[in-house]
Amino acid sequence: MEKKSGIYSLAASIATSIVIVLLFSILAAGKVSTNPEMYKTIDIYAGMVYVFVLSMIVSASIWPGIIEKKMKG
Repeated sequence: MEKKSGIYSLAASIATSIVIVLLFSILAAGKVSTNPEMYKTIDIYAGMVYVFVLSMIVSASIWPGIIEKKMKG
């Protein structure tokens, strides 16, 4: 049971991070299109990596507790 909860929490963390990165890229693309002199596309790519790493750290600490609670209850 513990092995499955680890897989589920990893999948949930990755899915959450991908959703957050997609939201970031949409908002960043809007910002780049309004001010192309100040921001470049490489800024979006670097920001996406940064947001992915940070969101994985946060979601990897939140999801295991939620999933274990759901599997026990």
